[in-house]
Amino acid sequence: MVHPVPEIDVDEHLARTLVRDQHPDLADLPLTWAGTGWDNVLWRLGDDLALRFPVRAASAPLVEHEQRWLPVLAPLLPVATPVPVRTGVPSTRYPWAWSVVPWFDAAPAWRTPVRERAAWVPELADVLVALHRPAPPDAPHNPFRGVPLAPDATVLRERLDRLALPDADRVLALRAELAAAPAWDGPALWLHGDPHPANLLVHDGRLRAVIDFGDVTSGDPASDLATAWLTFDADGRADLRDRLDRARGWDDAVWRRARAWALHLGVVLQMHPVDHPHLAAVGRHAVSEALDGD
Repeated sequence: MVHPVPEIDVDEHLARTLVRDQHPDLADLPLTWAGTGWDNVLWRLGDDLALRFPVRAASAPLVEHEQRWLPVLAPLLPVATPVPVRTGVPSTRYPWAWSVVPWFDAAPAWRTPVRERAAWVPELADVLVALHRPAPPDAPHNPFRGVPLAPDATVLRERLDRLALPDADRVLALRAELAAAPAWDGPALWLHGDPHPANLLVHDGRLRAVIDFGDVTSGDPASDLATAWLTFDADGRADLRDRLDRARGWDDAVWRRARAWALHLGVVLQMHPVDHPHLAAVGRHAVSEALDGD
């Protein structure tokens, strides 16, 4: 369960050199490492900006998707999003597009106790209602979100075996039962792709921003709705579901598929417990909630 190895180390020298080459007016701002995820490294630039660099070729298109589509989606949403304020282009020093984005004075939701997150359920519901609208045919394709969960759970079984989860058989059985719900038959809707607690930023008990739109795509909203189990407890989840049902009229089949996605994503998030313990904790919470709560 080794974290994907970055193919390029975007260290401080490379980050500052790229800024100096392409955005020289920003080059003398303080630069502070802010974290490295599965796909990108983030450097804070001054007080109000950040630099977002892909570290693997497979993640480079995700930044391009953000650059293309966030300016379209952001005006629809009632909270802040990291719409690029500048873009970087491939060069001899670095082969992929990169972005200069806003820095938000907020904390990821995983740092807040689960019981306190219910306070901003209405705001997240408003985000999902605003986002989940029909997408154009040229919306980004993502084979891992917004699609039916495959009936063959061999890969999930292998992951469960590697994690040695005590409830593996229950996970597989419930996933199979839930994933058999009627398939999505509506239009392909815009999806964030990954609205888990690391991508929801909170400040003073309010939802401040939704970040990391690299997985943005279109399709069945169930994979986005899995956040009900990833992010909340039973009370928060019930409130979120009630608000979304009243606004969008979701049926039970959507929520059954969403719960199946919560099990699936809950296992995936646990695959790198050493490198990303906070995501592993989110995954454990999601599996527990999906197994024991509707």
